[in-house]
Amino acid sequence: MDARTGDVLASKAPHRRLPPASTLKTLFALTVLPKLRQDEVHRATYGDLSDVSEGSSLVGVDEGNRYTVADLWRGVFLSSGNDAVHTLAHMNGGVSRTVAQMQATARRIGARDTQVRSPDGYDTRGQFSSAHDLALIAREGLKNHDFRRYMATKSARFPAAGGPKAFGIENTNRLLVGSHGVEPYPGLVGVKNGYTSKAGCTLVSAASHEGRTVLVTVMNPQDEDFNAVYEESRALLDWGAEAAPLHARQAAASQRPSAPQQLAAAAPAPAPATGAEP
Repeated sequence: MDARTGDVLASKAPHRRLPPASTLKTLFALTVLPKLRQDEVHRATYGDLSDVSEGSSLVGVDEGNRYTVADLWRGVFLSSGNDAVHTLAHMNGGVSRTVAQMQATARRIGARDTQVRSPDGYDTRGQFSSAHDLALIAREGLKNHDFRRYMATKSARFPAAGGPKAFGIENTNRLLVGSHGVEPYPGLVGVKNGYTSKAGCTLVSAASHEGRTVLVTVMNPQDEDFNAVYEESRALLDWGAEAAPLHARQAAASQRPSAPQQLAAAAPAPAPATGAEP
């Protein structure tokens, strides 16, 4: 997808409904980011963490510790921490309210393949999205400065204020940071990776080249190698970098009138000859 125009450059089963894993956190961020001040400080409670599903990915939110909202968002984007998601959801009025808001956001932007059951993307009965919707959600997220900043952050201290319990975290998006045998992709600006047993590896990527940003979503991988989703995305980003400007030129050309039509539109209509029949 061309991030500027929203044009779909190529697709395979774009509306097939599949488990999204943590790529659904992009919808969570799109929904909740504008609602909480980034410098607000919150002391984590047992209630914030009590409904995090067993086996979830965690950043390490510790009951009783103080975190800024910005800390928690880094926990969401870098470590895919479901504990950070649930803490933010409780700050937003609770998990049920947040899920309802996420569903409303999906409908508002036209992501009609998406059904939300949890704020974090963890495997939940009846929860799904599609490659088309995840690209659409990411495109909307790119319009938000904080969304762009967090998705592009490679490493941070958690919490950023430091202290005896602070530690370093690194973005788990291998295409962004370059890790586990995956080379970083030039021009990559985000967005979000995910994994669950039902979804397998999922990945939404955005990369900019010569002023144009291309979005790629890969779901339902057939290769069990964890790096396969990154390398497939790399190949599609390479293809998109060439296809997007070509598509834009073709679209512009199709909207321009042909030369004879231009001349006819520019020239005044000839005056009827004297004595001509009506």
